[in-house]
Amino acid sequence: MSGIEVKGTVAAGYEDVREEFAAALNNPDEGPDHSAQLAAYVRGELVVDLWGGPQIEADSLTPVYSSTKGAAYLVVALLVQDGILDLDREVASYWPEFGAHGKDRLTLRELLAHRAGLVGADAGFTAEELADDLAIAERLAGQRPYWTPGTNVGYHAYVIGALAGEVVRRTTGRTIQEIYEERVRAPYGLDFFVGLPDSEIPRVLDTLPMVPTAAQQAEIAANPGSAHSLGGIAFNLNAEKPTDIVEAGNSYSLRAHGQLSFGGVASARGLAGMYRAILGDGLEQGALLTPETLADFGQIRSDGIDLVGGNRSVFAVGFGAMSAEKYPVLGHGTIGHSGAAGSQAFADPRQRIAYGYNRRRFAYPGGAAPENVHLVRALVRAATA
Repeated sequence: MSGIEVKGTVAAGYEDVREEFAAALNNPDEGPDHSAQLAAYVRGELVVDLWGGPQIEADSLTPVYSSTKGAAYLVVALLVQDGILDLDREVASYWPEFGAHGKDRLTLRELLAHRAGLVGADAGFTAEELADDLAIAERLAGQRPYWTPGTNVGYHAYVIGALAGEVVRRTTGRTIQEIYEERVRAPYGLDFFVGLPDSEIPRVLDTLPMVPTAAQQAEIAANPGSAHSLGGIAFNLNAEKPTDIVEAGNSYSLRAHGQLSFGGVASARGLAGMYRAILGDGLEQGALLTPETLADFGQIRSDGIDLVGGNRSVFAVGFGAMSAEKYPVLGHGTIGHSGAAGSQAFADPRQRIAYGYNRRRFAYPGGAAPENVHLVRALVRAATA
């Protein structure tokens, strides 16, 4: 195929995945400088390891936005598994200040399922506050919720990591970032950083802004949204200086702090590697999560019209319920998370698949890039052949 060259390897039988990746890279609707990475393990074997496009290499790192949330939820799952946290205990029992304005009965399980009604702050956050999970948590403890906690679902896009992180900090005296580094990233050697060290900066490629087609631009113009809607509040558009999501993801401060909702930086290998570590296939260290913990965190907790996005959202305990929402070819109980620029990562415990996809240019319309549907379908078809 002419156009952007696909680099890397696939195992025998996975050639269709390579073809789908090549098609995605060379999609004529994409803007210039399109580049991406794809990695997948099946039963512990790295069966897909691909990359292509200007500047990007196999070990390049890019902002992965909300795919970061998967790392935060993994730490919570480990602490639940250890008996340190209880999903059915009230958040306020760990963090008393959180109980203000009727939030006292909300459980940790409901919080992680985006049911707190606490998607942002009335006056928004400054850029400095948004990069700092402790500052977000302090602001939100006293914030009146936007709906009765526990009664509806709405994506807590920029704040869920801070809320979960404060529960962890109050309980353990440590941050999620510290625990993740010690128990997950370092021992498994993952190129998935939640708190980017300066030594890794040379490998980072900034996210490039979306280049919508004429039809996409018309759709955007026809649906401007309101800064003071729940969607506007959740994405900090109600702040004195509204947040530009591309600019935020590229900020040094957000990356260095490892903001838990959308400040992570990774390669596709790093994304897939974390979910492989959850499953443990082929790893001397074994699985991070027991089958019982994985099943609990994979149980659907929210399924309905999202009050923030207006679309259907399906959440397990924190993680997205991948098979119920986007990828019906995946096994029930598949857990993962996507990121605004187009990244997608997950673990399928039934089919023993760990998947990571990453791209540099922001995908329309945000969230998991559309090509993931074709890539996942081809991968599952090959894995189950």
